[in-house]
Amino acid sequence: MKYCSFQTEAGPQYGEVVDRGGILWIERLLPPFEEDPWTKFSARPFKPLPLSKVHVLAPVAPRKIVCIGRNYRDHAAELGNEVPKEPLLFLKAPSSVIGPGDEIHIPLQSQRVDFEGELAVVIGRMATHIGSDEEVTPYIRGYTIVNDVTARDLQKSDGQWSRAKGFDTFCPMGPLVTDEIDPWAGIVVETRLNGEVKQHGNTRDLIFPIDALLRYITAAMTLLPGDVIPTGTPAGVAPMQTGDHVEVSIQGIGTLANRILDGSARI
Repeated sequence: MKYCSFQTEAGPQYGEVVDRGGILWIERLLPPFEEDPWTKFSARPFKPLPLSKVHVLAPVAPRKIVCIGRNYRDHAAELGNEVPKEPLLFLKAPSSVIGPGDEIHIPLQSQRVDFEGELAVVIGRMATHIGSDEEVTPYIRGYTIVNDVTARDLQKSDGQWSRAKGFDTFCPMGPLVTDEIDPWAGIVVETRLNGEVKQHGNTRDLIFPIDALLRYITAAMTLLPGDVIPTGTPAGVAPMQTGDHVEVSIQGIGTLANRILDGSARI
């Protein structure tokens, strides 16, 4: 199943997304997921709509975002870092989440803000201490796209990454969630800046595959429904400037597009 979150006259709603001859439609409304107590299911009759005709929102309201650093060898190398011997975890603030078409704001504190296009796992049910022989897919609701926006200069100067990764608007997410792709088989992750391809990676090249990541994370912390696990970014990260347009595309999910504004423009 594919689903999205979108704005209606009755407020935000979740909807099942289907492919009709190459065009994505919202076929029916879905009840809100347990991690989202704010969205109220609308009982109004719903007429199917093309996805392109609605205001799409971030498809998940995560309680936590557990990110993976340096999970592609080429990305570790481009920043002059060694390949980690075990998954490198960090948390990104849930308040940093924005949706497709929303604006990324460059904070006044930073002189370099980079894009990082990533495939992200969305957790579907509580997971703790997943066993070495246990299948991980029952814990996965689906997959989405995340742009792990990073204040690169602050990441280096702070010595830890909470501020550099956690500014408001630093986690664009969407446009939908799907369980119809297989990252283990290889999914292309591509980022374009102002139309120019900057990143082109494949999930086959993950240093730590998704099953290893979920076992490693749940050995330390419980994952809850709606938690999001961005799996790392391939080489090609680069700074964004005011007025730029950034797009992250992943096969089977679509394109997450956002434009960049100076932080002083925020209201």
